[in-house]
Amino acid sequence: MGDSNIFKNFINGEWVESASGETFENRNPANSDELVGVFQKSTADDANAAIEAAAEAYKKWRLVPAPKRGEIIYRIASRLLKEKENLSRDMTREMGKIIQETRGDVQEAIDMTFYMAGEGRRLFGMTTPSELQNKFNMTFRQPLGVCSFITPWNFPMAIPSWKTMPALICGNTVVIKPATDTPLSVANFVRICYEEGLPPGVLNMVTGSGSTLGDTLIKSPQVRVVSFTGSTETGRKVSEGCASNFKHVCLEMGGKNVEIVMDDADLELAVDGALWGAFGTTGQRCTATSRLICHKDVVDKVTSMLTERARKLKIGNGLDESTEMGPLINQAQLDTVLGYVEIGKKDGAKLVTGGEKLTGGNYDKGFFVQPTIFGEVTQQMRIWREEIFGPVLSIAKFDTFEQAIEMANDTNYGLSASIYTRDINKAYTAMRDVYTGIFYVNAPTIGAETHLPFGGTKETGNGHREAATAALDVFSEWKSIYVDFSGSLQRAQIDNS
Repeated sequence: MGDSNIFKNFINGEWVESASGETFENRNPANSDELVGVFQKSTADDANAAIEAAAEAYKKWRLVPAPKRGEIIYRIASRLLKEKENLSRDMTREMGKIIQETRGDVQEAIDMTFYMAGEGRRLFGMTTPSELQNKFNMTFRQPLGVCSFITPWNFPMAIPSWKTMPALICGNTVVIKPATDTPLSVANFVRICYEEGLPPGVLNMVTGSGSTLGDTLIKSPQVRVVSFTGSTETGRKVSEGCASNFKHVCLEMGGKNVEIVMDDADLELAVDGALWGAFGTTGQRCTATSRLICHKDVVDKVTSMLTERARKLKIGNGLDESTEMGPLINQAQLDTVLGYVEIGKKDGAKLVTGGEKLTGGNYDKGFFVQPTIFGEVTQQMRIWREEIFGPVLSIAKFDTFEQAIEMANDTNYGLSASIYTRDINKAYTAMRDVYTGIFYVNAPTIGAETHLPFGGTKETGNGHREAATAALDVFSEWKSIYVDFSGSLQRAQIDNS
């Protein structure tokens, strides 16, 4: 890629400059003095070139036997594992989350890649009896073609792997546009894929803004699948852009996730979960715990315990192994979080702790904010209803279990939820009645594993799931095959009556 600080687009197996001749800087959100890299400010022409390369490569890639595709993907997983520490450190530098978390992010990419490599020898279809004699019925998956991915900054290697590996194992080709805040992690991911044997054109990357590249990546007639992770507002536009020519589209969008704490809960465990769920990744997860609802008999104690723990969190540069919470991703996100703090206070919530930008020393060079807890939150308040995407936790109370279920479901989103209780009956009832795509018992709202489907209900998604074998349904279409070896015309539903 030339100069170690300058990164190019990756199109048809080559690192190339943008047609625009323009670039943008990627800086460390914990220290704005540190330049992480210079990346291409791509144009629609660049996106079209990447799509053309992917369309041409698809002609051969779809015919590579799936087990052989799996062998390449297995090598990629092994290489990611070998480079895990360097990849993690690069990710912390560009995204800010603490090194323990970026190691987890890279590990998730490793896990997903190994998992999908195994699908090369599965990709199971089915055989089933025919209703007629001398006739054989079966199904198999067929690829669709070029896939376009628009990925976010909060999980800059895990989420690209969730999309890329199932797409590749099914025989599709890919164009990926990483978030402008975290292009380095995707560039590293793409580099490793190519160096481990992925043919030219099978995986392509263009960097730059979604406003410039989005229309081409979504509306190009050569693109047959669009997978987007980001805000519900943008996801709605992606869905509308794909609707006119019936592309497959997978949307993974917002969340307003809830932890329910019953009066019989292990409160120490519940506080551990709320602290990790609310302030892990500085609250910048679609699955972050942003609502904590506690039984009236324990709400004061939980609030006190959680406040004490939150005030002790060590905040700083994520490369310091002792740091417990890093910065927000950028100034805009910092402004959003501080704006919601003011909204919460104006709406009458009680600011229990935090709510201010951290200043002085190294804090002045980054986007640091205090872990923030609001108490006495009601269901009418905006901080109860709207996704903040920062370290802001709203605490409300309930009287009855039935009320807790109603409050948990009182959101336009439906991604993740959890309950802390020792009552197995209540646990199973909540599992059934809380309407989300992911549910935890005695665990926080974060912590998904790659071999289970990931995604949500309502305005969180459009019914598809990422990860596990469910992801294969996004990137393949079923074909039903009927083989008649009777030597005569047999009419289904007629000749068997």
